[in-house]
Amino acid sequence: MTDLATWEKRSLDLKPASRIFIDGKFVDAASGKTFDDVSPRDQRVVTKIAAGDVEDVNRAVASGLKAFESGVWREMNPRDKKKIMLRWAQLLSDNYEELALLETLDVGKPISDSLSVDSQSVARVIQWYGETIDKTYDEIAPTPRNGLAMITREPLGVIGAVVPWNYPMIITSWKVGPALAMGNSIVVKPAENSSLSALRMAELAIEAGLPDGVFNVVPGLGAEAGQALARHMDVAKLAFTGSGPTGRKMLQYAAESNMKQVSLELGGKSPHVVLKDCVDLDAAASTIAWGIYYNSGQTCNAGSRVIVEREVKDELFAKITKFLDEFKVGDPLDPKTMMGPLVSKLQRDRVNSYLDLIGENGEEVIFGGQKTTGDDLTIKPTLIANVKNTSRLAQEEIFGPVLVAIDAKDEEDAIKLANQSEYGLAAAVWTGNVARAHRFARRLRAGTVWVNTFDALDVITPFGGFKGSGSGRDKSLHALDAYSALKTTWVDLS
Repeated sequence: MTDLATWEKRSLDLKPASRIFIDGKFVDAASGKTFDDVSPRDQRVVTKIAAGDVEDVNRAVASGLKAFESGVWREMNPRDKKKIMLRWAQLLSDNYEELALLETLDVGKPISDSLSVDSQSVARVIQWYGETIDKTYDEIAPTPRNGLAMITREPLGVIGAVVPWNYPMIITSWKVGPALAMGNSIVVKPAENSSLSALRMAELAIEAGLPDGVFNVVPGLGAEAGQALARHMDVAKLAFTGSGPTGRKMLQYAAESNMKQVSLELGGKSPHVVLKDCVDLDAAASTIAWGIYYNSGQTCNAGSRVIVEREVKDELFAKITKFLDEFKVGDPLDPKTMMGPLVSKLQRDRVNSYLDLIGENGEEVIFGGQKTTGDDLTIKPTLIANVKNTSRLAQEEIFGPVLVAIDAKDEEDAIKLANQSEYGLAAAVWTGNVARAHRFARRLRAGTVWVNTFDALDVITPFGGFKGSGSGRDKSLHALDAYSALKTTWVDLS
């Protein structure tokens, strides 16, 4: 793998696209305004990003609507659409190192992760949805012989997608892939912290042959560009991934505009339930650690709670601590780094505020717990024991490398504690009893339940949550339903 010095040089030589992408070309913001793209690695301004606002969103939506109504993509032969999507996937794969570097500079995640996970996943998602285009069938209803009723899926129109800063490439692909596969146009509003990869993805899409106007990207602030997109009267559906409070605003904006469809993938406080019959505590410990400390805990489905039966608590903590003793935190451009900085000073200070709560209700630090200040945006992996499940540490989404441990008296208590949360995105159970695993999977109120593993994800399975974790699902064939509408056509054959 390329060494640190080489990645540093490549980062300094990089000239990333930074303007708004509308109608197949890069343009300045109508206002001429820009904002700094600051890397959490070293606080360096990587580039200045065009600050899109209402006027730019209007231009992007108009471009998307023009392309949609012309039928240039919507009515294209499915085989031809598939070829373009597959060419795009190949270009994403060919440029995976550049995309990974953009992701690391923007988000601060280790380059090894951006290379092996993010940039590889994006190409696979686009390829997978491209393959569905000529394999998606409609239906004929069982009518009497003198009638014919056809049930067809049709694209919605212009999709507005608002994506977060923690996995900008991957989540952009989760929205764009199924939206384009169903024949829609799309306008993506990336998070202001991490706009670079979405702009490069759009540029490669046009290079692959995607018609102008089908895929537009408008970077900008959420209160300006994001709200404008959510309120736009010509946007047929809004696909949002982000925080709960902002998700509620998206529902409000949709209701106050054209009652557009809205799908929400929001936060989580995902529990690991470790039962006393867990057969491999070593595997549980390392998986639990990766499940929270990967991407510095800035993952919506991060396993941020561990609910453990008291009989195995001390042994589990010892094994997690042993794992963390060799866990390298540092420069995200160093291929040996396992965890990089948080995305911004604002996010670092937010995590610090939760570390200030330790001890208020008898909590005990097992590992980490130290705050940082100044330009240091890294937080050491932290494990906190004796946490009450009703406390803020256990109930609120910290979005940092902080794992809280909660004692469970028995299996029934563990179920109750796991479900005692406003969130329901994901959960895991660690047990050697297959029947018990199935009982837990049925009773856990979560969109994904893992048994003796965590974060096993693929485009083939849906992703989304229950309760305050949102509505709708990304990924899998089910996502195609989210970007299409059913039409029934009756024909009288008599």
